[in-house]
Amino acid sequence: MSRIIDAHQHYWALDRGDYGWLTPEAGPVLYRDYGPADLEPELARAGVSGTILVQAARTHAETAYMLELAERTPSIAGVVGWLDFRDSNWRDVLSIFRAHPKFVGIRVMLQEMKDASEALEPHSLQALRYLAEIGLPVDLLLLEHQLPETIELLKRVPDLHAVIDHIAKPRIGEGVLEPWASRMQAIAEAHPGVYCKLSGMLTEADHASWRPEQFTAYVRHVVACFGTERVLFGSDWPVCLLAGSYADVRTVLVSALPEGLTDAQLAALYGGNAAAFYKLKD
Repeated sequence: MSRIIDAHQHYWALDRGDYGWLTPEAGPVLYRDYGPADLEPELARAGVSGTILVQAARTHAETAYMLELAERTPSIAGVVGWLDFRDSNWRDVLSIFRAHPKFVGIRVMLQEMKDASEALEPHSLQALRYLAEIGLPVDLLLLEHQLPETIELLKRVPDLHAVIDHIAKPRIGEGVLEPWASRMQAIAEAHPGVYCKLSGMLTEADHASWRPEQFTAYVRHVVACFGTERVLFGSDWPVCLLAGSYADVRTVLVSALPEGLTDAQLAALYGGNAAAFYKLKD
């Protein structure tokens, strides 16, 4: 297989102080620092040559921190940061980020909104339309019940170069497919430029007792809807460690993928699509 890219992982340092969700209550697995030295042995074992480092805090400072980390970490192929659309200077901040060669996009965190319709407010739509105009990649982090707002968002900004993180977090642990399946199909059909990450799935099942076969219907539905040319492999490390190892993530995805995929299709899913979506220069 050609170059493998993990399209979704995180690093964080607790003493930076801007990870509001990371408290001792998060548990010992997550409430600790994570850096390249922790992940790179796993990348080597899995044959992964590069990763997309994704924001974990809603601050411009964390994006700057990730870009600094990327400067001294060859395995980081790109950084997905965050923008405060309520900041009157957000375009200036974006210009600074875009000057960095490893800055590849931003993430909109509907998941963290009290009401996902916040993403449809005028200031947000204005910003997203600008990002669509310049073709900047946008990650969409959302929960299954926020798919209606996401559908409306994409309707209002139809040219958004977007990827849905973690297959929109369906209720895998309960084995519930609808209405998630229909809504994902609607997005895939209406927006041929929207991609989907095959990531973050282990933690949507029971952390202690998930079974590989629980993920098959979800993965195959996403591949059927988006096609092998619009899906990306991502580990969601270290969050995935709540439910399994880096190797478990890879094993579950391999077992859940449709049978008979060609080498070219697998190469796209495991790296080519990430390189194309994020417009990686290497």
